[in-house]
Amino acid sequence: MSEDPAAGNLTRKTLLKAAVLATAAAPLLIGGSVALARDRGASGRPLAVTPDCTDGDQPTHDNIEGPYFKPDSPLRNSLVGPGTVGTPLTVSGYVFDLSCRPVAGALLDFWQADDSGAYDNTGFDFRGHQFTNADGSYQLTTIVPGLYPGRTRHIHVKAQAPGQPILTTQLYFPGEPRNSTDAYFDPALLMTVRQADAGNQASFDFVLNLTQPSPTPTPTQSHGPTPSPSPSGTAAAQPWAPDTAYQAGDLVTYGGAVYQCLQAHTSMTGWEPPAVPSLWQRL
Repeated sequence: MSEDPAAGNLTRKTLLKAAVLATAAAPLLIGGSVALARDRGASGRPLAVTPDCTDGDQPTHDNIEGPYFKPDSPLRNSLVGPGTVGTPLTVSGYVFDLSCRPVAGALLDFWQADDSGAYDNTGFDFRGHQFTNADGSYQLTTIVPGLYPGRTRHIHVKAQAPGQPILTTQLYFPGEPRNSTDAYFDPALLMTVRQADAGNQASFDFVLNLTQPSPTPTPTQSHGPTPSPSPSGTAAAQPWAPDTAYQAGDLVTYGGAVYQCLQAHTSMTGWEPPAVPSLWQRL
């Protein structure tokens, strides 16, 4: 279904974000839209919207990887620590498929320059990956990246649904003077940004080029004989627990099911096995 304010129709995306906007302290435009930094350009006219998910819309544009990507970034949703220099920035949003269904367990790998415009090519400062929650949401805590010669302000990201191709792209900031001179700048990749007491808050929703199957109803449980035993080797599975380092191949139990770890990571609340199919496979 499409989002038509005049007709009162709402997309799945709008419904998912309604709870967030209901509690956000954001100024409102006449008509009920949130007044954010990219809503209007220098002319005062509304800017073209970032590619929105309206059941059949186009996927998020790709953009160059650049020379500073490094694999094996840490699993974390915060790139800052004690003593981090720079303007605080929180980026949040959702990952959707072409039918506006949220993509759970999607990989988002972020990297960016520090406050002075330099990339850490020896370590992993301002680099990190995370997985979307069951509702397709994500949140990144970082700083506003600094400028360096030839480029406008931007954040790099790779997005990948479980078992699907990787989207490599960049996120841009509205109102940057260099947006008009950067050869790689794409206005379709502008984030929505607003100032807040604790720094800047930005949002961006990714639309990946895939269509997920519709959920199948859970069959009614019969009261027949006890199911067959679990697959061989699963007897050694231990209950899943947060703050635990798991290696690929490890077996855990959760909610009465057995799961196998697909890639090494440290578990945390919110990334239970059913919620992150990129990390766990149900046996």
